[in-house]
Amino acid sequence: MRELTRILGLFFLLEGVSGAIDRVAVQPFMNFFLNFFDRVIVGRLDFLTGYELFANLALAALGGLMLAATRSGAQT
Repeated sequence: MRELTRILGLFFLLEGVSGAIDRVAVQPFMNFFLNFFDRVIVGRLDFLTGYELFANLALAALGGLMLAATRSGAQT
């Protein structure tokens, strides 16, 4: 379970940072894969209109918290 959380945390972190970069300037690397959240999920949610950058940064923060939680947990 810890490995799954670590992989998801890393994925969320990369997705969030990539989406934030894509909002500020066009992201040329791995467009569809790394910008899936930004272009598909955020683009379809009307309540995030105007808050796309913040949504991507929140996803990156969530990923960072997930990675930190896997590091600070007790070793099994």
